[in-house]
Parts: sequence; C-alpha cells; structure tokens
Amino acid sequence: MKRTLIHNAMIVNEGESVRGSVVIENGRIAEVLTYLKPLLVPCDEVIDATGCYLLPGIIDDHVHFRDPGLTHKADILTESRAAAAGGVTSIMDMPNTNPLTTTLDALNAKSDLLNEKCIVNHSCYFGATNNNDTEFDKLDKHRVCGIKLFMGSSTGDMLADKMNSLLKIFNGTDMLIAAHCENQETILKNIEKYKARYKDREEIPVREHSNIRSVDACYTSTHLAIRLARLASARLHILHVSTARELELFSDAPLSDKLITAEACIGHLFFTTADYKRLGARIKCNPSIKRNYEQSALRSAINTGQIDVIATDHAPHLLSEKQGGALKAMSGMPMIQFSLVSMLELVDKELFSMETIVQKMCHAPAQIYGICERGYIREGYHADLVLVRPDTPWEVTTDKILSKCGWSPFEGHTFNWKVEKTFANGHLICSDDVVDDTYRGEELRFDY
Repeated sequence: MKRTLIHNAMIVNEGESVRGSVVIENGRIAEVLTYLKPLLVPCDEVIDATGCYLLPGIIDDHVHFRDPGLTHKADILTESRAAAAGGVTSIMDMPNTNPLTTTLDALNAKSDLLNEKCIVNHSCYFGATNNNDTEFDKLDKHRVCGIKLFMGSSTGDMLADKMNSLLKIFNGTDMLIAAHCENQETILKNIEKYKARYKDREEIPVREHSNIRSVDACYTSTHLAIRLARLASARLHILHVSTARELELFSDAPLSDKLITAEACIGHLFFTTADYKRLGARIKCNPSIKRNYEQSALRSAINTGQIDVIATDHAPHLLSEKQGGALKAMSGMPMIQFSLVSMLELVDKELFSMETIVQKMCHAPAQIYGICERGYIREGYHADLVLVRPDTPWEVTTDKILSKCGWSPFEGHTFNWKVEKTFANGHLICSDDVVDDTYRGEELRFDY
C-alpha cells in the first residue's frame, strides 16, 4: 500500500503550531511526526512542505450547491470543485433545492446525487416544515447531519413560523437543529416602511436591505429559537449570526458544555454596509450584511468563544439574478473557494490566530455535529488535509473562479495565501489549482 509523507510543514492542530510531518496510508493518517518522533516505515512518495502550513481539511457546515433543480446556477460537481480548490474537504448541503429536501424520498435522491457527483465528503440536512415533524424519527442519524429550520424566509420558500409547529420541531428530535433566524413580521413591516420612503422610485436601493432585514429582525427570531431550544433541551445551532445584539444570547463556555452554538459566515466577517457602494447586490445576502460595529463584534466573539463555527453560506446565483434593488436582486454569494484564504488574510491582520481559524473551521464543526474521525490531524483519522503557503500573492480573476455562476465578490482582490494541495481521504483532490474531477468523496458519518 502506497505511503505518502508530507514533510517539514508547520502543522496547525488542536491549539498549537508545531513543525513536523504527516504520513498518509490507505486513506488515513498513519503517523504524525512531531517533537522529533521518528518515521517508522519508509514512504513511497515525499511531498516537501517546507514553508507551508498543514491544516485539517476545512469542514463547511453551511452550503447551497443548488442540486437538484437549480442547476442553471450551480451543481454538486462544479461547487465541490470550488470547495476542493479552496481547501474544503467536507460539506453539509442545505435542503432548499427543487424539490425541497423535506421528504424521505427527496433526501434519498439528494444523497444519491452527492454520492454520484461530489468531489469532497458530504452530508445533507433534512428540511423542517410546518407539518413534517413526524418524519424526523425515520431519519438515519448516522448519515443526516441535522434538521434545517428556516425561521425567516429565504431562497426556496421553506418558512416554518407557526408556533405549534415550532414546538413540535424542537420537541420532536434529538438531532441537531440548524436554524436560519430572522423574524418575518419585522421584515414585512420594514418592507412597507421603505416602500413608502421610496414610493417615487422603481426600486428600493440595495443598501436598504440591511435596514429591511434589520438587527431587530435577527435578534427577535434568534431569541425565540434559543428560548424554544432551552425549553425542549434541544441541540440548536444558530446559523450566520450577524449582529452584536444576538451575541448577548450566546455563552463563552467550553464547546463541550454547550447545547446551543453559533456560526458566523465569511460574508459578515469580511464585508460591511460600506461595501454596497462598491459591490452593490453582489453582497446582498440573508441575513443582511451589517455595519462595521456589528462586524467588529462578530470578530471579537470568535476570539471569546461566543461564536463557535466559521462557515460560508455558499449560495451561488447568476449575475443576471443579482440585478436590482433590495427586493428584486436575489440573496446569496458564492464563497467556498475563497473562504480559507480570506480568513488567513484576517490572520495576517492579527485579528485571529491560525489556531483559532483551525478550531472554528475544522475542530468545532466536527465536535458539534459529531463527525466521525475527521476535523483533526490525528493518527487513525481520515486523511483530510490542506496545505497552504503564505507570502504568495495572487489576484482573483474570472478565469480562476470554479463556481458555475462564474463570479465572486472577491474579483479583483489579491490574497496573500495560496491553497497548494487538498487531500480528501488521502487522495490528492487538488494540486496547484488543478482539481481531480474523477474522485468522489465519502458520506460523512455522525456519532450519536
């Protein structure tokens, strides 16, 4: 059996950065050679990683690969190519496709598609509705990453907002519930307010999206979700937290002590409302991009432990679908190819440590979801690894974008870090921007 040695990297793992080497054999991490630990058996292949950092493969718990039914803008193959190029080795796909993943048949069909087309490792959520809680007990908890709950409307019309239904959802499963929290009543009131303000215009300017999907809309819904979760002793993961006020609801306790956890997304950590002037509807997303004060609070909460996970909410749309104002332009950004390098840019700005980025993008998703034998550089674990090199400037240009939609809010931006190699299950799925389209990732397994 072939043995591969990744030699002389700075290994970032479990709170420390240590120079060393890693041996891959039979899809697993066979040896971790740090602190002068000797190599036990010679290797067939040696990759010189001098000057590079070796991280666990990124686990993105929040993606929209648009397959099935919305494949004019993205599909599993194209978006998993972008993931591989960005150092992401595992993804969890959202249920707002066509058909919606809200029945067992749709779930099985989605799983079949992922097995057929996905280059990286994968699972998908089962979508909650106002009336499908009776299906929860039929789900295979070892294969399904969680229940997705839309407490605010977004792409796909999956809003679950009836109190009786919410009580059934929170009390109806011991699986993780991942919630999109925005209060629909607040949003509708704000829409009417801004329609009146701009009654002489054809559209409400896109910059007002942040006032329509406001701080109050986020806080009201998140507060309710947390209250219901506590009453039911449910496992709750709040997706894409975007406001300082919401952070008051989360604990900075050790992750192992939490039933309620929080995620921040790249868009909210990288962009603010000031960027509407430059990027317009390209940064329109739900929840909305917020002001600088909110972004600063989110960044701080990553370091304090109130925010547990960093993900993308990767949500491709065609540029033609991103035209218009606050109501017409579709919400969502393609982010997965550039998520790791964007966070490493913030490391260079001394906002985070490398160890913190690995904790939030690798270790914490594995721990919260109970992913079996992934998310860490440990002997015996699946060899999901990413090798990144600093001080290697490169510009995001259209020809480098692998997402099917063909654009990125990062176009024209120069990153200083480069993903050199990505391994999934020990297989080199991307090397120097070349993705192996023939490889297929494995289904994630969850420990319940």
